Amino acid sequence: MKASRLILVCLLFLKIATLQAQTPQDRLYELRTYYATEGKLDALLDRFKNHTLKLFKKHHIQVEGFWVPVDNTESKLTYLLSFPNKAAKEAYSKAFMEDKAWKKVVAETTKEGEIIAKTESVDLKMTNFSPYDWKNVGNRVFELRVYKATPNNLGNLLDRFKNHTIELLEKHGIHNLIYWTPTESSQGAEDMLYYFVVHKDKASGLASFKEFDADPAWKKVKAETEAKAGGLLTVYLKSEYLMPTDFSPIK
Repeated sequence: MKASRLILVCLLFLKIATLQAQTPQDRLYELRTYYATEGKLDALLDRFKNHTLKLFKKHHIQVEGFWVPVDNTESKLTYLLSFPNKAAKEAYSKAFMEDKAWKKVVAETTKEGEIIAKTESVDLKMTNFSPYDWKNVGNRVFELRVYKATPNNLGNLLDRFKNHTIELLEKHGIHNLIYWTPTESSQGAEDMLYYFVVHKDKASGLASFKEFDADPAWKKVKAETEAKAGGLLTVYLKSEYLMPTDFSPIK
């Protein structure tokens, strides 16, 4: 019995040491978007700030950041969590949802009706070339950009970012923060790219990308990579400028 107990203790310490040694590149990221019901965005933000964050910490759910769109016409909240792996995500999330304290918070904050109208979520992994400059700097805006590659061209798109685009973005004052691809086929593992860049403000971001698009070096790279691939590398682009909330770990 003593030997079995010793083995279990050793395995536990080994697991803890493994998680502590884990790098940001090894973690599973979950990007969530919540759409508040009409007039309930402040209530949703208050629930996260005053209750949910404490319970996330209790259940080992790491919070990376919270943002709202600069032009928030849809009452959206976007936030990013990370986990050691998928199994940990499922276990931590299950424990969180079953926590009596969380159920009490939900009951109290929805007495006058639901505060969330719709949710979206995607599991992500960092690309092998992704920077990771996850520091709280402040006085800046974040831009979330989502690309969909043309059939069989995600590899070519990633190579273009790795070998050319990242450097050209920095040249024009667009700071690269982090790059991911989805982990699941159902969420775009074969053709989607998500990434965050940061700017001084939205106007600066728009101006920087205008300069980037006009750069002869970018035009040359774009033409050469599309010729090699036999056509466009992307068919879809989403861009959204985001402001960190006052309780976001990163600003």
